[in-house]
Parts: sequence; structure tokens; C-alpha cells
Amino acid sequence: METPNKWVINTQGLSKSYKDVEALKSLDLKVAKNSIFGFLGPNGAGKTTTIKLLLGLTRPTSGGGTVFGHDILRDNVEIRKRIGYLAQNPSYYEYMTARETLRFRARFFYTGLKDALENRIAETLEMAGLTNKADRPIKGFSGGELQRLGIAQAQVNYPDLLILDEPAANLDPGGRRDVLEVMERLRKYTTIFYSTHILDDVQQVSDTVAILNHGELVAQAPMEELLAGSDGTIYTVVMEGDPSGAQARVTRREWVSGIDTTSMNGRITWRVHVSDEQAAKAELLRLILSDEETTVIEFGRKKYELEEVFLSIVEGKENVQP
Repeated sequence: METPNKWVINTQGLSKSYKDVEALKSLDLKVAKNSIFGFLGPNGAGKTTTIKLLLGLTRPTSGGGTVFGHDILRDNVEIRKRIGYLAQNPSYYEYMTARETLRFRARFFYTGLKDALENRIAETLEMAGLTNKADRPIKGFSGGELQRLGIAQAQVNYPDLLILDEPAANLDPGGRRDVLEVMERLRKYTTIFYSTHILDDVQQVSDTVAILNHGELVAQAPMEELLAGSDGTIYTVVMEGDPSGAQARVTRREWVSGIDTTSMNGRITWRVHVSDEQAAKAELLRLILSDEETTVIEFGRKKYELEEVFLSIVEGKENVQP
């Protein structure tokens, strides 16, 4: 039985249309407390529309949802008190320093003790890795530094939920790395819900992922489950020699669904499909090694990359559309 307090974000049939365009179609989304939730989809999939609905910046055409148990239609003021938000393209007063920028932000959103404000600003600058640039005008900041400053701004009011819209978009690899490191540091303080189209970033930091395509939720699962693949567990074995005896023993096991075999440069590669991973862990390698005609070069469970999963889900969904 689900505990209501488990879900920081919980939407039911959340939909939004603009004239004849369905930007979001019946979204059922669940975001658990203290997770880093990657909201993944191509540009135009409906990610920013979803964020606007959660923040109460636009009204749904149908459906609804809650954030911290508060209704997104009736209680958006209460919701915003507990949220830190970074827009996709934030703007700043370039003549201000990073510290001054956070002070300015705090005038509108900080709800802590007045005497503790400067300490809080120092904390958020440190979390964002900007302590050594705190008193420099932000006009000279790099793209990655500006994004980290944006995350620091969003953190100044001690939010229970941090919503980031494409936080690493348009950054070079170094800037993206720095932003992801900040997100990792914040994981123990808050729930992080962020949208992106950058697959590598999602795989690095997210523990749960939802995939949106053409406004429709096509997948939602823990990262580990998503990367396990939809066709069961697969073990890859690379061998030299004659594996026919080993193959006969392996295929007799009821937990083996099949073996795909390829050969190249004198080496044979198996992709062993198994239905019981625990049995495979205990027996598969032993069964192969018991054959004196075979030398095992490589053995391991196939690990899917998120790109494989994403393309499989999205392209498969598109193929069934009329």
C-alpha cells in the first residue's frame, strides 16, 4: 500500500493543450522524497510545460496533482514556499557579484532568521563551488558558473524540492560536470526534479527516470530497473575453442531462454538470455568453465546504456502511432 507522504510530486491525468496542440497528455508522475529524478525527453516533449503546471504558472486543461500533498491548483502559494526553482535561461544583473545576487534573491524568498542570512549565503556559495568568486561581478562568469549560481539562488530558502529546467543545457563538458557535482552534493538535503535531454547526465546522477515523448509519459522507473533492459537479463561471454559441449549443458537449464552466437577473429561471443538472474549468477560461469574445450576470455552481465533504452522506448512508441 502506498504511503501518501512518500510522494513529493504526484500527478493524475495531468494534461495541457494550447489551442489544437496537446502539449501534455494525461501525465501520471510520482517523485519520491530525497530522490534525484531525471525528467527526460527530446526538445518540445512537454518537460517545461510540466514544470510550469507544477509551479502553478499555468493551469491544466484537465487532470491535476499534488506537491507535498498540496493541490497544484488551489495551494500553489504554499507549494512555492517549499520549492527552489531554476529556469532554463535565467537572467542576472551582471554588475552584481555572486554574493549580492544571492542577497537580492533572499529579499523575495528567504524565510529564515535575518541574522542567519549571511551564513546561509556563504553556505550556498560553498555548495555551488563559488566561494572563491563570491565577490566578483558575474559579468565575467562562465556558463557553468552562471548555472551553479542559479542553483545557489534556488537553494537560498532551504527548499524541500529543487526544480531545475535543463540545468546543463548549452554547457561545455567541464561546465556540465560541475553542475552535476553540485546536484550530487545537494542530494542529502533536498529532493531534486530536473528536466533534460542529455542522456549521459541522467545516467550519471539520477536514481529514478521518467521519459516523455510528444507530451506522453512512455516510461518511469528506477535507473537500475530501466538499464536492466526490457528483454530480461543478458550475459555476454567471449570464448576461444569449441563451445558445443558447454552450449548443450547451458541450454538444458530452464532459466536459459536462448543463446545468440557470433564469431569473429577466432573468438566466439554468446549473448545468453536468462529468466532467473540469481540462478545465472550461481551456475552460468561454472557450467561454461567445466568444459575443457573452451577458454573464457570475457564474462559479464550486459549493461545497457541509457541511450539504448531511450531510443528503444521512443522509437518503439513512434512506430505504433498511426
